[in-house]
Amino acid sequence: MIYQKAFGKANLELGVNLTPENVFQLGSMTKQFTAVAVMMLEQGDKLSVTDPISKYITDYPAGDKITIHQLLTHTSGIKDFTQIKLLGSIAQKEMTPKMMVDFFKNEPVDFAPGERFEYNNSGYVLLGYLIELVSGERYEDFIKKYIFDQVGMSHSYYASDRRVINQRAYGYQKKENTYVNKTAISFSVPFSSGSLMSTVADLLKWQNALNQNKLLNASETKKMFSSYKLNNGKMLSYGYGWHLKDIDGIATREHGGSIFGFKTMGVYIPSEDIYVVGLSNCDCNSPTELTRNIAKLAITKPAKTN
Repeated sequence: MIYQKAFGKANLELGVNLTPENVFQLGSMTKQFTAVAVMMLEQGDKLSVTDPISKYITDYPAGDKITIHQLLTHTSGIKDFTQIKLLGSIAQKEMTPKMMVDFFKNEPVDFAPGERFEYNNSGYVLLGYLIELVSGERYEDFIKKYIFDQVGMSHSYYASDRRVINQRAYGYQKKENTYVNKTAISFSVPFSSGSLMSTVADLLKWQNALNQNKLLNASETKKMFSSYKLNNGKMLSYGYGWHLKDIDGIATREHGGSIFGFKTMGVYIPSEDIYVVGLSNCDCNSPTELTRNIAKLAITKPAKTN
C-alpha cells in the first residue's frame, strides 16, 4: 500500500469518522468476483463459457441462443431487471436466485445475442444462479470459501443490513440540502450483480491474487482480460467483469459500482502494476473521476528540472 486515507464520516448520527479500515458496499464491483467464480468453474471443467444457458436452465426463453460468454460481456440482449417497472414490488422481498431469474426471464429482449454491448445486471444475476446450479453451493458460500478465504480477504462479505459487521461504513443519500439514511433493499435482489462488501486493503489482496494467478491459471486469466468481438466484428471494450479502457493511451482494467448509499471505483494499470480504489458511502458522490485522476497522476512522469 503506497497511500490510503479516509475523509468524512462512517456514521453521521454517531459522528464517527471514516477510516481506511471501514467496510463498504461495492455495488457492481461485485461483477468481478462473479466473473472470476465462473472462470474457476471453467478451470475445473464444470462448465464452458461457450455453453448455452439452456444447458443449465432448460426452460429459459431462447436459452439455446445465449451463451455464458454473452452474459459475462453484457452482450446477451436480456432485459436488465433494473429497468423493469415492477422492480419496486420486489425490492425489499427476500428473493431466491430462481425467483430473480423468473422476474425478468419472460421480458422481451432488447436485441439479438451478440448484436451489441449493453450493460446488464440481469446477466450477472443469471451467472450467480449458474454458479449455484453447477457448484451445488450458495453463491455467497462459494465466494467466501473459494475467493475471500483463499485470498485472505477477512473483511469482505456478502452484504447484510441485519448482520453486525465490524467497521461498517453506513450508507447515505443526499436529499435537498441534507443527508438521509440509504433506501433499504433486499440484497437478494442485486445478488451476484452487486451485493458484496469489502475494504481497500482487501481489494488490494484481490488484485494481487489475480496478478499472481492464485485463483485462475494464466490462460483463464487471459480470457478475463481479452477484448471480444460483436457479431458485426466490432471490438468490445469489456472483458469478463472489467471495462478495458485506457488513460492517455495506457491500458487500464476498471469497474465502478453503485448501490443505494454507496458508489465505488477501482482502476488497475497492468503495465505499471498500479491499483487505485475509491469508495464512497454516499451515492451522491461518485469516486470515478477522482480515482481515474489519481491513477493518471501515478503514471505521469515528473518533468525534468535543470
